[in-house]
Amino acid sequence: MKIRVGLGYDVHRLVEGRELWLGGVKIKHTLGLDGHSDADVAIHALCDAILGAAALRDIGYHFPPSDNKFKNIDSKLLLKDVVKIVKEKGYKIGNADITICAERPKINPHIPSMVETLAPILEVEKDYVSIKATTTEKLGFVGKEEGIAAHAVVLIEKI
Repeated sequence: MKIRVGLGYDVHRLVEGRELWLGGVKIKHTLGLDGHSDADVAIHALCDAILGAAALRDIGYHFPPSDNKFKNIDSKLLLKDVVKIVKEKGYKIGNADITICAERPKINPHIPSMVETLAPILEVEKDYVSIKATTTEKLGFVGKEEGIAAHAVVLIEKI
C-alpha cells in the first residue's frame, strides 16, 4: 500500500505552575498541562497518529515517561524524532489534521503560529497542516477546564 492513515489522541490535566504549550507554541494562560514532557497534547496526538500510520506503536513506547532524558522535553524534539523514524521506514508525511479540545484559553488566535511551527518539522507545506479548535460545551473534563485533549489524523505516503 502506498498510503496509510493514522489516528492519535492525547489528554493532559491542567495544573498551576506549568507553562501551556500547544502545537509547539507557548500560550499565555493561568494554567499549564501536567506531564513528564512539556505535555503538548496536540504534538503528542500528532506523534501517535504518525507512528500509528506506520504501525510503529505509540509515543510512550518510543519516549517512555520512565526515562528521565525526556523529563520536561520540548515535544517539538519528539516530533522531529518521530518524523525521522517514519522516514527511515520509507515514509513521508502527506498531511496532518489536528483538533484541540479546550474551553479556555481561546485557541484560534494561535493556530497560524502552530501551523508555522509544525509544517517545517513535518517537512510539508503549511497548507498540508490543518489545526482546528473546539470546546465541549462545558461537558466532561475539558468542559470543566480540568484538562485539554487533542485528536490528530495523518496520512503518510511510501517514498
